[in-house]
Amino acid sequence: MASAFLVLDDGRIFEGTSWAATGKTFGEAVFQTGMTGYQETLTDPSYHKQVVIMTAPHIGNTGVNDADNESAQIWVAGFVVRNPSSVTSNWRAQNDLEAELIAQGIVGIQGVDTRAITRHLRDRGSMRVGIFSGLELSREEMVVEVRKVEAMTGAYLVRDVSTPHVVVIPAVGKKKFTVAALDLGIKGATPRALAERGVEVHVMPFDSSVEDIMAVKPDGVFLSNGPGDPSSMTEVIDVVRELLLAEVPLFGICFGHQILGRALGFETYKLQFGHRGINQPVMDKNTGKVEITAHNHGFAVKAPTDAEFSTVFGRGEVTHVCLNDGVVEGLQLLDRPAFSVQYHPEAAAGPHDASYLFDRFIDLMSKKVHA
Repeated sequence: MASAFLVLDDGRIFEGTSWAATGKTFGEAVFQTGMTGYQETLTDPSYHKQVVIMTAPHIGNTGVNDADNESAQIWVAGFVVRNPSSVTSNWRAQNDLEAELIAQGIVGIQGVDTRAITRHLRDRGSMRVGIFSGLELSREEMVVEVRKVEAMTGAYLVRDVSTPHVVVIPAVGKKKFTVAALDLGIKGATPRALAERGVEVHVMPFDSSVEDIMAVKPDGVFLSNGPGDPSSMTEVIDVVRELLLAEVPLFGICFGHQILGRALGFETYKLQFGHRGINQPVMDKNTGKVEITAHNHGFAVKAPTDAEFSTVFGRGEVTHVCLNDGVVEGLQLLDRPAFSVQYHPEAAAGPHDASYLFDRFIDLMSKKVHA
């Protein structure tokens, strides 16, 4: 195997060996703490322009299959593992993980101490990174290339991952509601979760206007997950404000949560190293219940967690907080039908601790329809 190097923009270099596609790739270095679900991670559009370091040391034993993809392609910029499985052993597997990465041109590296990389990122924060595999470059040349990479702060990435046209996912069984889902980088599991509850989901381009959205006669609007800096999404934020004024029921997750937060007038900020994985403890402040949740975000909303707040759309409150670091994980308006969470209710982290949020959205739409 050829030598490969993971190079961080602070000059730290980890040497391993080539794995997956060879060549070079760049992005933001982030670590993912899940011990399972690597295929969902690879195909999650929220990881666009990110090089993912898996903290679990053994990756790839279950291979890959078509059913578990969250989108039509792998979105990570690069993939870093310590010990890739030499065999694929799962009855659902349709391909080997490395073969799939090679087929889609994803540069990877193996044989590096992923726990040491994770500790470094926890201490220094997420940073730009490059993987150089099978190339003859000096250490200085590699560091210089990494430092030329665009930072994630200010990044406008949604146009790369959003659907170019409306896609309709029919309701399972009797249709009860219609939802316009603004595709900021939506995962496939989300429309399925809504469809299973009798919702016809219209997945719409991120730059859809209020007129475009209202043309499908939605009972509610869903704001999806996605990549990039929420502060760059000014046009989408303006659309959300118009929908709030029209009192259309709104539910946002992840990036959509940050968009709603900015629409309410709050700032967003870059976390030191973000939350990524399927084991993040979040407390519902209204019930005291702790949920084990799935996350993928590097930004957060700055909102008061100790009391109700006032907005131009009425009163609101923070509903959920992360027990690891106190980050705001949920918002809701008290005078209009809108709420959001920072995590993924469609994911099986707890395994179903957060699925009630879809039912809450159904209840909001039901109240609006029968008002």
